[in-house]
Amino acid sequence: MAGVWLLVLAQLGSVRLQADQHQVRLNQHQVRLKPDTTYYRYGGAQGAPAQPAAPAGQAIFASRCGFCHGRDAAGGEGGPDLTVSVLVSTDVNGDKLMPVIRDGRIDKGMPAFATLGASDLSAVVAFIHDQKKKAESNPGRRRSVDLADLQTGNVEAGRAYFNGAGGCARCHKPDGDLAGIASRLRGLALMQRMLNPGANRGQKPNPATVTLIVRTGETITGRLAYRDEFTIALIDASGWYRSWPTSSVRFTVDDPLDAHRAQLAQYTDADMHDVLAYLQTLR
Repeated sequence: MAGVWLLVLAQLGSVRLQADQHQVRLNQHQVRLKPDTTYYRYGGAQGAPAQPAAPAGQAIFASRCGFCHGRDAAGGEGGPDLTVSVLVSTDVNGDKLMPVIRDGRIDKGMPAFATLGASDLSAVVAFIHDQKKKAESNPGRRRSVDLADLQTGNVEAGRAYFNGAGGCARCHKPDGDLAGIASRLRGLALMQRMLNPGANRGQKPNPATVTLIVRTGETITGRLAYRDEFTIALIDASGWYRSWPTSSVRFTVDDPLDAHRAQLAQYTDADMHDVLAYLQTLR
């Protein structure tokens, strides 16, 4: 079986914060604002192009989303059943799903799929809705992962992928950060951590950092707080939440988890299970 992708669909909001506000509540968190800056956060629906046939979206969904939501979009132990999702039920031609899929929710461990074009996004949305209709006509449902299905990999093939094509060894060491990982995490939990280590971080801060240059030439650095095609936001060294339109600044983001997100689209089912088999030897 395919396993579980860690992709959690969540609805994005929209807010504009005026410069004369010094403290506001944003998404249930206290945010302090500097009085000389207008802060922005963008979100919400984009126009949805016409939806192509579901089979095109099925392949994309399986490769990008299937490891969390299952190849049939009906969920698994690591992700919700999209066929009963309120977000899906209220979506009209992708007005709610497309922004979430495209922009992700980095703070929740969901990677952005910004490289997907409009036609691909539309195809994925069509597939999800098609699966919802099928599920509603079939009351029989299974939503669990049999651990035996995870034990299909080859240890030596996984070791070779880890040290070679997968590039895992560039950042991770079996006798370093991964020492004993198979004793701490097992089965599905280990697969989830391998595929998306940014998920379920609890109170741990986002490891991504931003270096930003504003029009005055000032350089500002901080921890990434929010990012989409319109907006870049950070928490600076003083604890300020600061945000700018991406068109008005130059910035670079250094995120140690980017390599994992890029790898999601490269893995084959065999690669995933082979690497898992290898990691299970690191006790």
